[in-house]
Amino acid sequence: MDLPLRIRINPIANLTRCLMVAVCLMPGLSFADILDCPCKVVKVTDGDTVHVLDRTRERHKIRLGGIDAPESSQDYGRQSTLNLSKLIAGEAITVEYSKRDRYGRIIGKIIKGHQDINLQQIRDGYAWHYKYYQYEQSEPDRNAYDQAEREARAVKKGLWKAKAIPPWDYRKINKKK
Repeated sequence: MDLPLRIRINPIANLTRCLMVAVCLMPGLSFADILDCPCKVVKVTDGDTVHVLDRTRERHKIRLGGIDAPESSQDYGRQSTLNLSKLIAGEAITVEYSKRDRYGRIIGKIIKGHQDINLQQIRDGYAWHYKYYQYEQSEPDRNAYDQAEREARAVKKGLWKAKAIPPWDYRKINKKK
């Protein structure tokens, strides 16, 4: 004789699952990871790439998200690197990120104290707001980075003193050679 199958429904568990699915599907929300910080900046490679050591002394290569700085061989490349070095070389920072690029680098936002260093590179006129990836940023960051670039351009700060070639165009031109 087969006994009827009894299914026990837990309304709290079902509600929790539904809420978690709904939150994950909401546009504009993302869950950022944070390295085991504070991290120490041990190398500034260029105006948008650094190496850090986390608390466990593990080394990570960080590509500053939302910005693109001149290549080292490009006009203002050295100045951009020096500016980033002045801001964070040897300093304790926090890294917020949600992805890695195809080279395995963490694409992240560097925070020193309460200062967004990626944004500061744009404000100082040593990086572009990287519009190609802007929708990977939160809306407040996207707006702040865009505004900072417009302001730096208006007062001809840093690379905006001359007609600078955006790094994405510079890379295309030099890839063909």
